[in-house]
Amino acid sequence: MKKTTGALVGLCATGPLLLAVPILAIGAGTASASCSTGGAQAVNTSAVAKQVKAILHGGDKGKASVPGLDDPAEQVPNAKTIQATGVAMNIPARGQVVALATALQESGLRNLTYGDRDSLGLFQQRPSQGWGTANQILDPVHASSKFYEELKKVSGWQSLSITQAAQAVQKSGFPEAYAKWEPLATALQKAIEPLLPKAGAPSPSPSSSGSADASSPSPADAGGCSANGDGTDFGTIPAGALPDEYKIPADASPKVQTAIRWALGQLGTPYQWGGSCTNSHGKNAMGRCDCSSLVQQAYKAAGVSLTRTTYTQVKDGKAVSVDALRPGDLLFTEGTAAVPEHVGMVIGQGLIVHAPHTGDVVRIATLDYWKPRILAARRVV
Repeated sequence: MKKTTGALVGLCATGPLLLAVPILAIGAGTASASCSTGGAQAVNTSAVAKQVKAILHGGDKGKASVPGLDDPAEQVPNAKTIQATGVAMNIPARGQVVALATALQESGLRNLTYGDRDSLGLFQQRPSQGWGTANQILDPVHASSKFYEELKKVSGWQSLSITQAAQAVQKSGFPEAYAKWEPLATALQKAIEPLLPKAGAPSPSPSSSGSADASSPSPADAGGCSANGDGTDFGTIPAGALPDEYKIPADASPKVQTAIRWALGQLGTPYQWGGSCTNSHGKNAMGRCDCSSLVQQAYKAAGVSLTRTTYTQVKDGKAVSVDALRPGDLLFTEGTAAVPEHVGMVIGQGLIVHAPHTGDVVRIATLDYWKPRILAARRVV
């Protein structure tokens, strides 16, 4: 099936077929169309690394300026999600660069809700061309996964140039348009790579005592932490997973009680970066939970809609003080307050439920352990 992407603003005619392709307007904060493919953009690799660090780990945001990263607060987290999805799918570095260059060309690394015809998202994928529903395409993990799936179908893609590999997936009307983004995509990949876990890397084993864990969340794989499902998989709470005296707070609202009960039903299920948490007890790894899909699906079971990632969930609901927490509140750690990397849910009695990191399972932690690390708290009910 041919999957054609299009431009955002303006069109360029090529024969009888009208096509367009977005070119990021350097420093302008918008994407615009151009018929010119141009040459590769010169890139200061150290400046890119500084910008990445500034956004993801709270560095000095005022001193790093990179052409092509005119809105790094939005672009860098999207780049990290694209790259981390590639790591989770065992895509080598070159494939990650292909994906980053494609997203730079198609959307300027922005998760756009518009485009030529029905094009959407980071890669300007089209629902009408088989990339998924509009909601799925606007999920960066789904969009990235679909791109990589198509890339893997391209015979010998590893030996193609970056622009040839990108074009084989996108089938753009301007096949050379991706080449100019290779330097910036490569610099982004190299800057983000040390912040991500290696695929299959070992991590601390879950506690067998039923007490709260004492390990901090992994900042590298939690932040890209789409979910589509009915949220009915309540599951059985494993024996010993909670202190014997724990009870779901009776004074919490019915919606909060439902969300907590649903989340506790996922205890002991394996963490999966980018997992939808729609079937955590099933055999398909992508149905399992990461940190943000756990809380999203817990509240979906209670009839409350949350966004998908920690980057957006930190804006859901209203801010609350860490000294005035209630059961059901969401707590964010790692990264920065504006771009947090991990989320968990307060369940009462000084406990939190969360999906920690690759190699671990959905488990309980203590609020006392989390408090020094909390960057933000949100009340969604």
